[in-house]
Amino acid sequence: MSETIVAPEAGAQTSDEEVPVLFLHGVERHYQQGDATLNILNGAELAIWAGQSVALVAPSGAGKSTLLHIAGLLEHPDHGEVYIDGRATAILPDSERTRIRRNEIGFVYQFHRLLPEFSALENVIMPQMIRGLSKSEAAKRATELLGYLGLKNRLTHRPAELSGGEQQRVAIARAVANAPRILLADEPTGNLDVHTAEHVFNALHQLVRASGLATIIATHNMELAARMDRRVTLQEGKVVEME
Repeated sequence: MSETIVAPEAGAQTSDEEVPVLFLHGVERHYQQGDATLNILNGAELAIWAGQSVALVAPSGAGKSTLLHIAGLLEHPDHGEVYIDGRATAILPDSERTRIRRNEIGFVYQFHRLLPEFSALENVIMPQMIRGLSKSEAAKRATELLGYLGLKNRLTHRPAELSGGEQQRVAIARAVANAPRILLADEPTGNLDVHTAEHVFNALHQLVRASGLATIIATHNMELAARMDRRVTLQEGKVVEME
């Protein structure tokens, strides 16, 4: 039976829910590099409630991607636990962790990772059909999402026919196509110019607000980070709240 944990006390809590959607508790992650041990995460704690956006700001190599991978159940922590809606996930079989990733967590990366041979619409339809929706249901939701993100005239275009900003907006639509509870974004505007990054961030932020997602966005852009509900950084492997 999965362990359930009571939400930690947190002044940053903005929801009336008692349990955070995502809670990293005492997470440790270490890597061996020759004879040396790299302590990337060392007792990291982070709780995020529904509708709350958190900017993860830290220099390269500090462990941002590692934290996102563990939060998204792509990696196991060496110690500690990741709770999704109060449910411990470390002890779950791989099949259940995969189901949670598919249905409860959306991912956006620095590079869009769209399937090049498929149109924008097809890229957003596909994860829904994998989940079990009919093609007509998936197409309806995909069309609505892409239209919401300003891409209603680009549905049949393949990734190579889209601009960088348009590609990222398709990637965002794909990430939320299955109505996840959690959205994890790793430098989603890192490859874009300032103007395009602003446009993509606005689209992402608006979608987060409208859908009530619990969101972590790793970014180097302090101007964008300042517009999110909370800002955290990594210091000596621990998550530290920023003012």
